[in-house]
Amino acid sequence: MTHPSAADQIAAPSAAERAYRHLKRAILEQLHPGGSLVSEGEIADATGVSRTPVREALLRLEAEGLVRLFPKRGALILPVSAREIADVIEARRLVETHAAAQVWPRRAEIRADLADLLAQMRTAHAAGDLTALMAADRAFHATVVDAAGNRILAELYQRLRDRQLRMGEASFRLSPRWAETALTEHAAQLAALDSDDPQPWITAVAAHIDSAARVFLSPR
Repeated sequence: MTHPSAADQIAAPSAAERAYRHLKRAILEQLHPGGSLVSEGEIADATGVSRTPVREALLRLEAEGLVRLFPKRGALILPVSAREIADVIEARRLVETHAAAQVWPRRAEIRADLADLLAQMRTAHAAGDLTALMAADRAFHATVVDAAGNRILAELYQRLRDRQLRMGEASFRLSPRWAETALTEHAAQLAALDSDDPQPWITAVAAHIDSAARVFLSPR
């Protein structure tokens, strides 16, 4: 009989982790939109696990502010509020402008990666692939934050972008000029890296976040 290696056993996610990943992805991608109610049984059936690990997953998601649990009824997917959008944007601005300042002395190390991601954004835009465009956009920002070297801030930033993901795609679909603006602003950031003055780079980073804020907070 062939037994799984120790590495395989370590790598395999637990039942609770599988349920957590499944439901979180469904929430972030708005497969379960804000205001909908999902039951433990639905999640258990979808993931092939029992209800006990589903409850563990729901408790984690409640702690992250994505659901509210109602005993014997299930979990309410919390809708995105204007306050949440404003808070996420403010936190992003703090993290990203700090990271931009930190990476300036090592900007040559990330320039090629950022240029490649901008090329991916342009290709996705030309193909009309919004999902790929948003993935490359997210990677562009994360490259800067990761390069700053603060793991705690990098983890916080990933959580912020997770929260933004569920408020993002619908907003961007309703803002057709967002893609052109994002491409222009990312190109401006890349050009600013070639300057001898860090201020245009930091200003370009902050201006791009402000553009995202206008998209998210504009009335629909």
